[in-house]
Amino acid sequence: METGSGQEHDALEDGIARIMAEYGDDYWLERDSEGGFPEDFYRAMVEGGWLGIGFPEALGGSGLGVRECAVVMRRIACSAGAMAAASAIHMNVFGPRAIVEFGTDAQRRDWIPPIIRGEIKMAFAVTEPDAGLDTGAIATRAEPDGAGGYHITGQKLWTSTAQVADKVLLLARTAPRGDGVRRTDGLSLFYLDLDRRYCDIREIEKMGRKAVDSNEIFFDGLPATPEELVGEEGQGFQQLLRSLNPERILVAAEAVGIGQEALRRAADYAAERVVFDRPIGQNQAIQHPLAESWAELEAAWLLCLQAADLCDRDLPCGAQANAAKYLAAEAGYRACERAVLTHGGMGYAKAFHVERLLREVMIPRLAPVSQQMALNYIAERVLDLPKSY
Repeated sequence: METGSGQEHDALEDGIARIMAEYGDDYWLERDSEGGFPEDFYRAMVEGGWLGIGFPEALGGSGLGVRECAVVMRRIACSAGAMAAASAIHMNVFGPRAIVEFGTDAQRRDWIPPIIRGEIKMAFAVTEPDAGLDTGAIATRAEPDGAGGYHITGQKLWTSTAQVADKVLLLARTAPRGDGVRRTDGLSLFYLDLDRRYCDIREIEKMGRKAVDSNEIFFDGLPATPEELVGEEGQGFQQLLRSLNPERILVAAEAVGIGQEALRRAADYAAERVVFDRPIGQNQAIQHPLAESWAELEAAWLLCLQAADLCDRDLPCGAQANAAKYLAAEAGYRACERAVLTHGGMGYAKAFHVERLLREVMIPRLAPVSQQMALNYIAERVLDLPKSY
């Protein structure tokens, strides 16, 4: 797929900017304090057609690539909404890629358009408390029900938006470990109703992003029909691999956006705050860290775009996607930390918002893969060093 031009990207950013301008500091501060899914913001994104940006036109989407999705997600995060705003739509932008690539025509036709139209919210359930990044250790089971279907039992952790989701894309074991060549064999992907009669969904109180819930879910015999299996049984992990690099790229774009928003706030404050009869931004001790963050964020963003371009052309992009995620997460974190320090004591006050950005920018350093695992990938695949885990 050819990537869009700079003019097209400007049009995307302008469209997002108009929506974000309607949801400012007070809106997101209230969501951060009180919680509750930002439904009105989500609806505005749906009405603008933004949830369908990366899906085929035949399914009601815009047919654009990962590069354009990255442009959109960076701009959403580069606002008062930061990671909360990005997370409100993130899963529905990239999560169903496996359905598009591996689902049947009927599954694509029946499942994707309702997501784009905002009629269905989807959660993504992969991580488990005793597995973490070791996906091969997943223990949630999809056992035959004797009638061609399955009953799913197990526990998932850090499942975002499960409090408001209608559907869940879930990875479960359909064959015992050891029955295949690889530890990740025997895992299957299902797209199911998140039926509360069979699910105990418990919200996790966390450091930031209170507007978008994270949960642990206990599944007790959740029924699944053969028609709700995505692709071939036992190939779920391989199907998910097609989503890993796009997800890393989008999270990197969001980290860049949060960092740029923090940097903008820091620069504005430094220009206005007067101490000892001069703006603090006149001091190099304030200027230089902010200038370094600008350079770091620009470099990380260029690597995001390179990785997205390779992904859109179906070329190898694992190294670039992992490097972009690593660099963007670090650059975004440093920019937010420096924004707090630039504000001095007021940086600790909620009314100035930078402390919220610092809390939310921790997410790209932790997910969807740790910084250390991103470095492991580069060490093994690029530098040809032996596997360390």
